[in-house]
Amino acid sequence: MMPATKLPERFDDTWIDALPQAILLTRDGVVTRVNAAAVRLWGVPQERAEGRPVLEVVRRHTLETLLERGGEMELEVTGRTLRCTATHDDVVSALIVEDVTDYRRREAELREAAAVLSHEFRTPVTALRGVLEALEYDMPADLAQNFVRQGLMEVERLARLVEDLAVGFRPTRARTLPLAETFARAERLLGHELTAQGATLTFGQDYLVRADPDKLLQVLLNLIENALKYGPAGQPVEVTTAVRGTWVEVAVLDHGAPIGDTETLFQAHTRGRTATGQGSGMGLYIVRSIVQGWGGQTWVERQGDCNAFCFTLPGVAGLGREA
Repeated sequence: MMPATKLPERFDDTWIDALPQAILLTRDGVVTRVNAAAVRLWGVPQERAEGRPVLEVVRRHTLETLLERGGEMELEVTGRTLRCTATHDDVVSALIVEDVTDYRRREAELREAAAVLSHEFRTPVTALRGVLEALEYDMPADLAQNFVRQGLMEVERLARLVEDLAVGFRPTRARTLPLAETFARAERLLGHELTAQGATLTFGQDYLVRADPDKLLQVLLNLIENALKYGPAGQPVEVTTAVRGTWVEVAVLDHGAPIGDTETLFQAHTRGRTATGQGSGMGLYIVRSIVQGWGGQTWVERQGDCNAFCFTLPGVAGLGREA
């Protein structure tokens, strides 16, 4: 028969110092143990914390009360979000504090991503609706075929947006293309809206640029749609282009009233003071996010009697048309 193993008088709890959460243990209302993470959080070493009342260590009545009652709560402390959990019985209590700042930040980013996706999906879905409504009517075969091709293009665009769910929202399919290619796509997609508002749309000189075609189209559609929505009805919308060193500057001009605080327009969930109707306030935020993704800049300025919403994108050496 093997001899019984003698247990140590005090259980070895050094493992508690390896935990990332701050742990505070109490007995009869006084602190018995704080782990290494708790020492970093409250700045009170074990030798000073042991035997002291809880409040002298945590210095927050909310945490003292949580220990007395048990349960869970979140605290905002110096820009950090702390999730605090307390368990207790008549004698022994434990307080566990976990820094969930990064987790909460990721949650906010996911909500932002969902809002961005919702906005980006709206344009191809609207275009598809228009195509299907048009195909309900009898029309020449060649015209119907054009509508079918346009619908297929938008389905492909939707498929690429679905792929973006996994790879993020930065441009990932950049290629060299003439601006005129994107101008033509934008004009085709906005044709019905232009006719309905009695507005005209003109484009500046063509240049070769380096960008993701779908992302560039999204930027243009957002800016042109804003110009049609907030500019005077029936007024022309002009898209100008210019070379700025190795960059190409594109500006969408409308004849709307001067805008006051232009910088805040590019923030998420922000709309101009004169904006009416429904809107997510995400359009210009998406524009800036996409443009910054390829290293460009966005801004708003007054040009004559027009508001100019400008952005830059990489030009291609030579700036000539593709062969």
